[in-house]
Amino acid sequence: MSLKTDHFNLLKSIPRKKHRNIIKLNNSHLPFFGKDVWTLYELSWLNENGIPEVAVAILEIHASSLNIIESKSLKMYINSFHQTKFSHSKKIMQVLKSDLTNCICGQVSIKLFTLDDINNQNISKFQGVCIDKQNINIKSYQYDPSLLICHSKNTLTESLYSHLFKSNCPITHQPDWASIQIIYSGKQINHSALLAYLISFRGHNEFHEECVERIFHDILSICKPNELTIYARYTRRGGIDINPWRTNSIFLPSIIRMARQ
Repeated sequence: MSLKTDHFNLLKSIPRKKHRNIIKLNNSHLPFFGKDVWTLYELSWLNENGIPEVAVAILEIHASSLNIIESKSLKMYINSFHQTKFSHSKKIMQVLKSDLTNCICGQVSIKLFTLDDINNQNISKFQGVCIDKQNINIKSYQYDPSLLICHSKNTLTESLYSHLFKSNCPITHQPDWASIQIIYSGKQINHSALLAYLISFRGHNEFHEECVERIFHDILSICKPNELTIYARYTRRGGIDINPWRTNSIFLPSIIRMARQ
């Protein structure tokens, strides 16, 4: 790995293996692959003449990396560049890639966008069926995978999504809001049961990436689909949004911008 910069010490890494052991995933033979897609809205630095530059950065971190990044530490790291001079945007990209690679011990890709580029991106949404209008009664908001129900006779391919997902940061206990897409092929998942299951995370404390891997593991274990993809787009907090996806199929996520992003 390349040399760490002075900014590097602001970053805090969290091993993925610890959580994967908790949900009984074999970290050496994962049932999925995927990425964590981060959007950084507060990136700024100075050019050679001391004039501020601003950009939006999109980071893609492979799920095979050893660590995730604690989001508050990433915010502090990104904000530490606002008075640092770079001769070209490629220079700051090189620094970001070097430091983040060292932090996660894995693969990172980085793209910078001008604000004009971002403004040309229309608000979009997931493709599929929204399950949020199910006629159900919710009595508990504690994580409960036993709520999942699959029909044994019907097999199909479906793309479902919900905007009602909420979990909580395990460090600050602040709410993390997300829209979640579930694409699968196999025995039909009961839509009401799936919504109740997703709502059961409302009191659950876990990082974004960990929630997505838990959902993947639960649905794969209980419903046993042949193919499964979970894609979450979280609302931004502290100028950052995190959008993990995990799949055991062919999946090319659209890096879209949703209404709450």
